[in-house]
Amino acid sequence: MKSYLTLFISLFLVISCSKKIDEHFEAQTEADIIQYLEDNNLNATRSDSGLYYVINNEGTGERPTSNSNVTVAYKGYLLDGTVFDQSDSNGISIGLNQVIAGWTEGIQLFKEGGEGILLIPSNLGYGSNGSGPIPGGAVLVFDIELISVN
Repeated sequence: MKSYLTLFISLFLVISCSKKIDEHFEAQTEADIIQYLEDNNLNATRSDSGLYYVINNEGTGERPTSNSNVTVAYKGYLLDGTVFDQSDSNGISIGLNQVIAGWTEGIQLFKEGGEGILLIPSNLGYGSNGSGPIPGGAVLVFDIELISVN
């Protein structure tokens, strides 16, 4: 009985702590990305997968592969500007085979020292379910700096 109570409390805490930013969020489309680019005067390139990216500085060091471990400084936000996550200036080290598809694809566009913006449609991010504070169907925007390929 005690284990069922512990399980129930754990599930309750997980569910209550995973409240979305906006419960009435509508799934975003490519048209929303294009409008964001226009509104922010950004000149982005679209990949075949639907990822949009802006390369402010390609960088000069090594270029990562889909299996590379990298250190990236980033700020992640929704199209309305709501920040959902960010690293400090030292970045985080992570394997590109352990992240959302938009990061795996997008980070490979830069060399060490590169900086830019990734606009990740929901199918390359957290899909229709979302994750934590990220609503389902959300386009994700990341300001990124590829610090190193480890």
